[in-house]
Amino acid sequence: MRTIWNGSISFGLVNIPIGLALATQRSDVAFRTLHRECGTPIKQKRWCPHHEREVEPEELVKGWEVAKGEFVIVEESELESVALTRSQSIDILRFVKLADVDPVYFDRTYYLAPASADAARRPYVLLLRAMQETGMAAVGKFVLWGKENLCLIRAQGETLAMETLFFADDVRNKAEIEEAVEATEVRKAELQLAEQVIDSLVGEWKPEDFENEYRRELKAMLDAKLAGEQIARPEPVAETPVIDLMEALRRSVAETQGKKSGAAASKKTKAATKSNGSSGSSRRKAPARKSA
Repeated sequence: MRTIWNGSISFGLVNIPIGLALATQRSDVAFRTLHRECGTPIKQKRWCPHHEREVEPEELVKGWEVAKGEFVIVEESELESVALTRSQSIDILRFVKLADVDPVYFDRTYYLAPASADAARRPYVLLLRAMQETGMAAVGKFVLWGKENLCLIRAQGETLAMETLFFADDVRNKAEIEEAVEATEVRKAELQLAEQVIDSLVGEWKPEDFENEYRRELKAMLDAKLAGEQIARPEPVAETPVIDLMEALRRSVAETQGKKSGAAASKKTKAATKSNGSSGSSRRKAPARKSA
């Protein structure tokens, strides 16, 4: 697996060689902005509206906005005074229960690849097994591309995965939402119907069952356009009428039960058809009786 950074995990006197590899990659369709008249990609220019002219790269400087339209100019030499040195290890600060870490703090997922040598791989496997047995995860810090990163290392199957984490002050306060929720009451009958809807949709988590339908239809449309087909404009979608909450829940339960009944009836029909077909084919025709 291709790695983008090689270093180690360190805690106490333990040092585990690892490589950092991307765990996810978007497969979205990308578009460029073109000039409709000639189909040429548009270039973005660095434009100063005050001087009404294009600005060269050497004329640029960073600025920190302290108020609307007011900036403090920051030189590169000043940024270097607080620059972080690229680290070669992920320093573990503490071990925590994985279940205690809210996914809202998760930023991006990476795989931690073990060293190729057997002797160097043993500490990796030891840490993985210990995490699997205890349900614990490791919180650490490391520096990559001049940025300090908080991270969480956890067991994912037979792999150590690493989540870069948002710091506490990166996560927005949700107290306003919680106050609004606490001030709103629901009736017991509504709650029971909602639980029925949830129960009717319970299933196993299988990522392969879920497809990005928009991406599939977008690619199909682009293939059709490339083949010279005319793309029809879709009909406008009618607005969904607002209905009573209890009525919506009842309809949802009835619709789900109807689907389940239909699926069960279909299975019974198929089974009966198969059974009749097999019994009919195995039944032999009785020989004709001779007349006296």
